[in-house]
Amino acid sequence: MMRTGLYPGTFDPVTLGHLDVIWRARRLVDELVIGVATNEGKGPLFSTEERVTMMREEVAALPTRPGDATVRVEPFGELLMFYAKRIEAQVIFRGLRAVSDFEYEFQMVCMNRALDDEIETVFLMADVEHQAIASRLVKEIARLGGDVSTFVTPPINAALRARYDAPR
Repeated sequence: MMRTGLYPGTFDPVTLGHLDVIWRARRLVDELVIGVATNEGKGPLFSTEERVTMMREEVAALPTRPGDATVRVEPFGELLMFYAKRIEAQVIFRGLRAVSDFEYEFQMVCMNRALDDEIETVFLMADVEHQAIASRLVKEIARLGGDVSTFVTPPINAALRARYDAPR
């Protein structure tokens, strides 16, 4: 039986922390689907299409190892558990940085299990060097002219600079 995992998120923008979770999650399944949420309620800096494109480029640049899952990136705009069921995921991967993440994620797991107790959630801790990275903070630093090059890849850094340096 093929094991399909889902790593959902807004990824606005994709950070080194996200890539670290992807790097490790793809060792645990045969196929990893990265679901880019169309969550307009969060007021994303980048459009869904831009975020999907950026994520596809970032995933393509990751080195591969024998046994790594195939990875596909696609947008989704439905309830997470409906999406997970539709793509036949057996597991949802979530990244954790701090205890505050766990409190929120614990509530989500409880709700998700009430909706479908067949799909497991696996938490992956970000590598220690990436634990402080949050997309929200990366955007704030970039917006105020700070250097985010230690939090994102060069292409994402360039996209942030272009977005914030563009005339408004």
